[in-house]
Amino acid sequence: MKIVILERNSVGPDISVDILKELGDVTAYPNTVSVEEVRERTSEADIVVANKSPINEASLSGSPNVKLVCEFATGYDNCDLEYLKSRGIPVCNVVGYSTDMVAQHTFTLALAVSQKLSYYDDYVKSGKYSAQDRFSNFDIPFGELSGKTWGIVGMGNIGRKVAQIATAFGCKVIFTSVTGNSTVTEYERVSKDELLQRSDYLSLHCPLSDITRNYIDADALRKMKNTAYLINVARGRVVNNTDLYNALEAGEIAGAGLDVLEDEPLRLTNPLSKIKDSQKLIITPHLAWGSVEARERCVLGVYDNIKAFLEGNPIHVVNA
Repeated sequence: MKIVILERNSVGPDISVDILKELGDVTAYPNTVSVEEVRERTSEADIVVANKSPINEASLSGSPNVKLVCEFATGYDNCDLEYLKSRGIPVCNVVGYSTDMVAQHTFTLALAVSQKLSYYDDYVKSGKYSAQDRFSNFDIPFGELSGKTWGIVGMGNIGRKVAQIATAFGCKVIFTSVTGNSTVTEYERVSKDELLQRSDYLSLHCPLSDITRNYIDADALRKMKNTAYLINVARGRVVNNTDLYNALEAGEIAGAGLDVLEDEPLRLTNPLSKIKDSQKLIITPHLAWGSVEARERCVLGVYDNIKAFLEGNPIHVVNA
């Protein structure tokens, strides 16, 4: 089997992918972006491992041997599932490998922006703390999580983990079901409008779909408390970035923590790039999933998917 890894660096050069060599002849490319690159690099491939590379008719029409596509990810919106299904090519993702880390980063963002950590760190390092005559400083007020309402969009594995942690902090957890099909009963389920109006912290953990694209827009942001914080660790286009910029500038919400953006990396044409105040907005470069442990689990997940396919029992097939 010829295994082609299109985006080897998507799991980080510090994480070994050598285990995949047990399953076939591996060719790895640091990154693959264009349709043309995919077409050229997969022309003789039996198995393709991707992450963001476009996997569709235009990129695979000249690759007759492809039998399996594996994602170095849980998401698979880079794949044309119907086209691949029409060719009998299963697409397998890796489930649950990043749950703990994404949940952890959700609170990293929430606490950093709401507790004004950047301001107080700068205050100490600037010498202002050494120059003052009292032992403490809390010139910019901040509050506790305990007693607050934590709202969740997307009560899957990550959403439920976040709910557990928020509860441990003393929060009241509420959620809304985007599809209306949630079976979660241990937390209060509310409408979207009620979620927006009641949440002190609102975190997003839903996949990107026609339903969730621009789910948080100008209308949604106006319904939130002006003391509320928005946390997006889902997909960038779940939040309209221009509308969020306007809401932050107008003080319609207190702040936001983002790990994902409409286009990545951050483009200077994105108005959010203008906000330099980390008390209002913190952006991290799509790293919430990327702990060492999570990336190691991701590689092992791809190994398991390929091995199961070769044994005739494919698992985690998303276009079955």
